[in-house]
Amino acid sequence: MADLLGSILNSMEKPPTVGDKESRRKAREQTARLKKMEEDEKRKKVEFRKKMEKEVSDFIQDSLQQKRKYNPMGKIERSILHDVSEVAGLTSFSFGEDEESRYVMLFKKEFAPSDEELEAYRKGEEWDPKLAEQRRKLKEQAALEETASSQTKKTETCPNSNYRDKYSHLIGTSAAKDAAHTLEANMTYGCVPTANKRDTRSIEEALNEIRAKKRQKQEDDSGAHGSSS
Repeated sequence: MADLLGSILNSMEKPPTVGDKESRRKAREQTARLKKMEEDEKRKKVEFRKKMEKEVSDFIQDSLQQKRKYNPMGKIERSILHDVSEVAGLTSFSFGEDEESRYVMLFKKEFAPSDEELEAYRKGEEWDPKLAEQRRKLKEQAALEETASSQTKKTETCPNSNYRDKYSHLIGTSAAKDAAHTLEANMTYGCVPTANKRDTRSIEEALNEIRAKKRQKQEDDSGAHGSSS
């Protein structure tokens, strides 16, 4: 019986010591502090959102402002500002290379930034519309000049001359056609036929030879007619 009573007394929870009471007190205080910090953080977010809503509303009503740049702020603040601007129907972007320097810019829908403007902000540059327009015109002019130069070089490389029309009034259409045939472009070798590469005669010499052949042919035809008659 005594042994049973002893075992029951030993299994019962011992009364808390002074050290255990102190630990529980500190735990309760820490929990209270965390709860207060959470409530303060929530309150600050609510206050910041109200402040941003007021500033965004003023920005929308100001007809002289097309965009608005904010000072660098934390990730939570940027997220709240983006949400407020989206609800208000604005366009917003974050710029900055690192977390400490990132900031938000708001744009009215009718003044949404171009890709060139956004690229300037991403590079950390100021946007100058007049300078951008000058650069655009210079690029267009350079492109036109390059196209014109390319077309000129193409024309000079392979001129489109019609030798048949050029010499038809001198030797007749048939002979001019034969002369032009000797000067036609060869697709394999460019604008100079392979045969002409080995022919050292001038154009006039070639034409004279064609004239002679034509006269000889006419004489042969006349002789043949005379014999038949």
